[in-house]
Amino acid sequence: MLTDREQQILNWIRINPSITQKEIAERAHISRSSVAVHISNLTKKGAILGRRYVLADKPYIAVVGGTNMDLAGHPAYAPRAHDTMPGTVTVSAGGTARNIAHNLALLGCNVKLITVFGDDIRATELVNDCRKLNIDIDNSITIPGGITSTHLFIMDEQGDMTLAISDMKILDQLTPEALESRLGVINHAQVCVVDTNISIECLAYLADHVRVPLYCDTVSTSKALKVKGLIGKLDTIKPNQLEVETLTGVHITDDRSMKLAAKKLLDQGVKRVVISLGARGAYAADRNNVVRIPSFASNIVSTTGAGDTMMAAITWAQTRGESLANTCAAGVAAAAICTESYSTVNPALSADNVLSRMAAAGYDSQQ
Repeated sequence: MLTDREQQILNWIRINPSITQKEIAERAHISRSSVAVHISNLTKKGAILGRRYVLADKPYIAVVGGTNMDLAGHPAYAPRAHDTMPGTVTVSAGGTARNIAHNLALLGCNVKLITVFGDDIRATELVNDCRKLNIDIDNSITIPGGITSTHLFIMDEQGDMTLAISDMKILDQLTPEALESRLGVINHAQVCVVDTNISIECLAYLADHVRVPLYCDTVSTSKALKVKGLIGKLDTIKPNQLEVETLTGVHITDDRSMKLAAKKLLDQGVKRVVISLGARGAYAADRNNVVRIPSFASNIVSTTGAGDTMMAAITWAQTRGESLANTCAAGVAAAAICTESYSTVNPALSADNVLSRMAAAGYDSQQ
């Protein structure tokens, strides 16, 4: 991983590739010889290539938000209050942003994840997991002595979540000031995906300063409210039905009310709305088109993570230049694949598998 100083210098180079070592030294308040050492280290680490500061990046997607360890309980039969029951308990890497990054990596995308890690065994596991997936975490933050976020949830016998507790206090360490030092990385991405686990101050900062398309996963009804005043600055937003009702005040009972809710968001300036509908598929709208995609057949064992997988597939499809219908279909196809695994992210996800499911349902990619 890059040091904070190396990351700072790399961001300055991204913004101004012709910046001199003297200018870097003046900005950083260090000697030119120290700058030379940092440049040498950046070259050794592969962040820059040669004397002209040629950046080593391929096209990538920036993802900003939460990372945590998921602890999931799967009961053997219908759970009862105040009772202990047999079942299985799984531990896996999670967090909305991390899940999105994981899914994007499985879809073949280069990903830079900006999140916060603690200083414990869970953080070590999460960092190692990201590295195995080739997710770039050089711009993430590690808090000395910090406790990594944990998400504890209980499923019902159908694989739907019944209760969850999240301890994500460490994410408060991601501040607008921290994002400012990483803005060059974000603004050189193809798109930036953000989740609403981060603070409203961070969301507002990104909305005001990100110059690439900004995609938002609204996470939950309470957290969706953080972006209520920022919707016009987003490119794409993906709420579920309850979240879009919270954002618009429209009670959705049919396609007509669904269209009205989407229109209310579009009228605020967002370019694209994709509403996840769980077992009923998804609804998508932009200024010119509306599409409703029913759910695809799948052998459901757990629905946890399906929304994160849908967000990743929507992003992947848009970076490929897919139509609104194909973008929505890709999201539904990927979500169906996710539900076939007890893991929050199904390792069987791939671009080929998504395209195959789409084709089977009559949605052929033109890319």
